[in-house]
Amino acid sequence: MGAIIIRKLAAHVTAYALASVAVCACTASHARAPSVEIANGMASYYADRFTGKPTASGEAYDPAAFTAAHRTLPFGTRVRVTDAESGRSVVVRINDRGPWGGKRIIDISRAAARELGLIRRGHGAVRLTVSDEDEGPSED
Repeated sequence: MGAIIIRKLAAHVTAYALASVAVCACTASHARAPSVEIANGMASYYADRFTGKPTASGEAYDPAAFTAAHRTLPFGTRVRVTDAESGRSVVVRINDRGPWGGKRIIDISRAAARELGLIRRGHGAVRLTVSDEDEGPSED
């Protein structure tokens, strides 16, 4: 069990390191950084009862902001979350730790869940990619 966790953590660290290098290289040349896929899995969204409560980064949770919780990505990392069912996507900024229950890989804000169409379903399969875009709904 411990070996699986270490391999998953190593994969996340490697993906983030590659994404950081890509973002830095592309920022220097003013080009768009290539997206680096970091995970596929289930997403859910924060319950309303967390509104105003402090996140792990110290920010208060704002359901109208495009933010998310991830177990290992550094605070401030921008991640494109793409719904596997609809293909809709949003960019969120990591400002909290979690999710800790179940097999979810990310918890997103209510605003992000609304854009993805997850409010009614409560959760959904998603793809995560590191992004250099500002947080918010996709302009695709």
